[in-house]
Amino acid sequence: MTRVLKAKKVLVTAGPTYEYLDDIRFIGNRSSGKQGAEIAKCLHKLDADVTLIIGPVNLELSSLSKVIKVETAIQMNEAVKKAGPFDIAICAAAVGDWRPKKKAKTKIKKTSGNKPPIVELVENPDILKNICIGKDRPSLVIGFAAETNDLLVNARLKLRNKGCDWIVANGVDAESNCMGGEENEVIIIKKNEEIRLARQSKEKIAWHICKKIVEEISG
Repeated sequence: MTRVLKAKKVLVTAGPTYEYLDDIRFIGNRSSGKQGAEIAKCLHKLDADVTLIIGPVNLELSSLSKVIKVETAIQMNEAVKKAGPFDIAICAAAVGDWRPKKKAKTKIKKTSGNKPPIVELVENPDILKNICIGKDRPSLVIGFAAETNDLLVNARLKLRNKGCDWIVANGVDAESNCMGGEENEVIIIKKNEEIRLARQSKEKIAWHICKKIVEEISG
């Protein structure tokens, strides 16, 4: 397995993004970044040249030589562009779809008797789609779809709309405890194939995904 990925330049994105309302408040999500980080560690062990671009997380990443820490979607998008091009891209980050149009210069204060402030949102860069349509598109682009309902329908729609090669779909409703948890269960969705991975540790899920990547690259 190691010879197939040796010297292959691989991007992994992971973790949440924080989209700031002011200096201390933000719009975010419960992603721990663990699944993406485990994929990066696995690929590193397989001798790939891995760059992990990761949002705000609390993970041990010392085994990886190339880790770029970011907070916002814009920062992640810029880091991806700067670090590329790549042979393989795995976009496991839970990137915020929107950000506040304006970040307050000071802490937004609650004033007695006044209504809550209205926050206008604007769309963030679509990192996965930008990778797929870019002039230096990797030979294999894998996205993730975290869904609370209609998992397969929504994941297949994302596969088509983003233009990636695979989507790794996982349910993240409150009962699953996958987002932010230690275990995961996913479906690897290709154009003409679905591979179901039963609930297990995120480390084991990562190894299964990496094995499929090696098989794909081997042809």
